[in-house]
Amino acid sequence: MKIKRQKTAKKLLAFYKYNYGFREPFQILLDGTFCQAALKNKIQIKEQMPKYLMGEVQLCTTSCVLKELQSLGKELYGAKLIAQRFQARNCSHLKNPVGASTCLLSMVENNNPHHYFVATQDQELTVKIKKLSGVPLMYIIQNTMVLEKASPKSIAQQQSLYGNQFVPLHQQQTIQHLKEEQGLVKESEPRCKKRKRKGGPNPLSCLKKKVRPPQEPNKEKKQRRSRKKRRMAASCVKVEATM
Repeated sequence: MKIKRQKTAKKLLAFYKYNYGFREPFQILLDGTFCQAALKNKIQIKEQMPKYLMGEVQLCTTSCVLKELQSLGKELYGAKLIAQRFQARNCSHLKNPVGASTCLLSMVENNNPHHYFVATQDQELTVKIKKLSGVPLMYIIQNTMVLEKASPKSIAQQQSLYGNQFVPLHQQQTIQHLKEEQGLVKESEPRCKKRKRKGGPNPLSCLKKKVRPPQEPNKEKKQRRSRKKRRMAASCVKVEATM
C-alpha cells in the first residue's frame, strides 16, 4: 500500500510541477488541526513529509494560526508546540488577526503565486481549497499523510490552456487518469461488433467434381497376363501326361 501511495503522489507532483511550476523545496502551509492529528497519530512531520513527497520541504505556518492555537488553551497545547517549530510566513493580517482557515485561504488565492501546499484537517477549508486551481491539498487519514487528487478546476484549466498539443504523452495519461477519477469523463460506450451477415454457401464447394474417364490398361500388361495364362496351361498339360 505504501508503494502505491508514493506512486500516486509522484504522478500528482509531476502534474503540479509541469503545469503550475512547483519546485523543491516544497512549501507546506500547516494549520493547528493538521498538527493535532499528527500528534494524535504519532506522525513525525519533519521526518515523514520529505519521504512522502520524495523531495525537500519547508514546513511553515502563519501568525494567525499560532494565535488561534494560543487562544484555544490547553487542549491544543501540543499542536501549538509543534506549529511553533515551523517558519511563520507573513500574512496580511498582522494588525487584525483572523481565523486560521481564513488566513490560509488568503495565502493561496489568486492562483497560488507562492506555490504553497495546504495541510489541514478542517473540512470547511478543504471544500474551499478544492474549488481553487493549482493548490495541492494534504491531510492525515488512517495514520498516514495523503496528497489529495488535483481539483477538477485545476484539470479543466490546464486542458483549456494547452489542450493536448504541447502536453507530453505521460502528462496526457496523468490528466486523463485524474479526470476519470474525478468523474469528469464519461465512460465510453462499448462499440457494438458488426455481425457477419449470413452468406450463401461457398461457390467453390458448389462446383461439380470432374469425373476422370477410366484409364485403359497398357498393352504390355495385357500381353504379360496372356503369357502367364499360357504357361500355366502348358504346365498343367505336362502334369496330366506324366500321370
